[in-house]
Amino acid sequence: MAHVLVVDDSNTMREIVASFLTKNGFEVALATDGRDGLVQLNKDPGIKLVLSDINMPNMDGLTMAEKIRNELGNKDVRIVMLTTEDNQTMRARGKSIGVTGWIVKPFKGEAVLGPFRKLCGMS
Repeated sequence: MAHVLVVDDSNTMREIVASFLTKNGFEVALATDGRDGLVQLNKDPGIKLVLSDINMPNMDGLTMAEKIRNELGNKDVRIVMLTTEDNQTMRARGKSIGVTGWIVKPFKGEAVLGPFRKLCGMS
């Protein structure tokens, strides 16, 4: 069972984040877009944290977050956007959906280890 689901259409970004998290004790699942993210989340009830890009084909990250909360009824999983978007309107939409946090790329892993561990119940 994975602790963290990394959702990004960039293979490079998925691998960078997954590799860092794995080296630091997290179990990681991967998804290529929002649709795939929903499939992975349904498959693995152990996922505690979803790290998602916003701009992806098929289904963007905010739509996926909305579906996690409303269609799946999953209020427990934490959702953090990991994106290049730093738009206040998008942040407000995310907050209204139930997005837990917002990280603007580039990914600075060391700074988020403590919070991620806490969100996953590892500390």
